[in-house]
Amino acid sequence: MNACRIVKVALSLSVVGCSLEVEPDPLSILESGRWVDLTHDLSDEALFWPTAEPFQLDTVFAGYAEGGYYYEAFSFRADEHGGTHLDAPIHFAEAGWRSHEIPLESLTGPAAVVDVSESAMVDRDYQVTMEDIENWEARHGTSVDGHILLLRTGYHEFWPDAEAYMGTALRGEEGVAELSFPGIHPATAEWLAGHRDVKAVGLDTPSLDYGRSTLFRTHRILFEQNIPGFENVANLNALPEAGAYVVALPTRIRGGSGGPLRIAAWLPE
Repeated sequence: MNACRIVKVALSLSVVGCSLEVEPDPLSILESGRWVDLTHDLSDEALFWPTAEPFQLDTVFAGYAEGGYYYEAFSFRADEHGGTHLDAPIHFAEAGWRSHEIPLESLTGPAAVVDVSESAMVDRDYQVTMEDIENWEARHGTSVDGHILLLRTGYHEFWPDAEAYMGTALRGEEGVAELSFPGIHPATAEWLAGHRDVKAVGLDTPSLDYGRSTLFRTHRILFEQNIPGFENVANLNALPEAGAYVVALPTRIRGGSGGPLRIAAWLPE
């Protein structure tokens, strides 16, 4: 009988059949790299859907309290679907996850950044195609399965200019009728839902559907499969096409259909 035993010690070393192996440290990836914030500030400049109430921050108290110490506190009001935010599947799918039901596994993972900015900058109504994603897969020799799919249109650079970013600065239903910005083609959403297994889909525009959509088919298709959406994502130009790791943590609103999102990416060196 082999006298060697499998012994695991604190330094993640093991003895296997008399040979010494070093187990990889899962946290070692964080020893060298940097974080990139993919979140726009929530402020009175943040862009919201034309029919949504804009963000409002009200002062509760700011100054010196009776005890002589300095103190600040504020209250805020905001629509779920403004600024950098989450779309929970319930937003367009009756049986979809609500905000608090989305598992962390769907909100964290490797990023697949598909750059469609060359097409989107020429055509404000560009809709991301299946070929755009397949071209990424061909370049990187892997599918987008298991990734958070981020679509870079380049429109984040227009923020917070409503007319440049959304196609109009008009408010209300009049503004909705004038919206113009890139999104994801419903046929692409069908292909993703039926032939790929992505964790979530995000982009640097106000909506997964392009601005002129009236039926929001892309939302409906993805959300019926419980694929969450991230909208108004910032700084996608700072990410490589592959290699980043995304952490997207929305406000955990019980029963909500979305909410403010803090999203960041880790770039290992």
